[in-house]
Amino acid sequence: MPVQSLPVRDGSFHFRLLQQYLILLKKYPILTKSVTSGILSALGNLLSQYLEGRKKAKRGGPVDEIDVAGATRYAIFGLIITGPVSHFFYQLMEVWMPTTDPLCIVKRLLLDRLIFAPGFLLLFYLVMNILEAKGWDDFQKKMRKSYWTALKMNWKVWTPFTFININFVPVQFRVLFANMIALFWYAYLATVRK
Repeated sequence: MPVQSLPVRDGSFHFRLLQQYLILLKKYPILTKSVTSGILSALGNLLSQYLEGRKKAKRGGPVDEIDVAGATRYAIFGLIITGPVSHFFYQLMEVWMPTTDPLCIVKRLLLDRLIFAPGFLLLFYLVMNILEAKGWDDFQKKMRKSYWTALKMNWKVWTPFTFININFVPVQFRVLFANMIALFWYAYLATVRK
């Protein structure tokens, strides 16, 4: 019995969503990646708040209301920083370290883990401090208190995903792949920065 193809309008919601995403990605790559980053960053923060609320509820403590401002700060960071910076970083990586280089796998991983990750995490702390309208002293305190811990956790958690992303995921999907992992990473960061 032959299988019939379904017209796009008859496809599942998820299929149509993916197809629309691919169209937007091709037509507006930076904007699409930026909006996606903003949405997933905010969801990561909301996930963190939800998990913290559940933890407090289990211990019998009062559960805080959802901090919409916190989720908004993460959305702004994703929209303005994560999307565009990641887009250009992955594009430049392709130019600087083409797959024709026999050591590109190692070089790409080292560039990401030793240069990009520490710098991007520092940028995260700085931008969040600005968005929270905190001063330089608060920034320095948070850096001393949790930057090194967060960076070590970044290296532990992100290294296998980064290896897969920069070596096996097509360049146009790398920001999306990283954003899916970052959904949980931002949940961790929202908790550790407090």
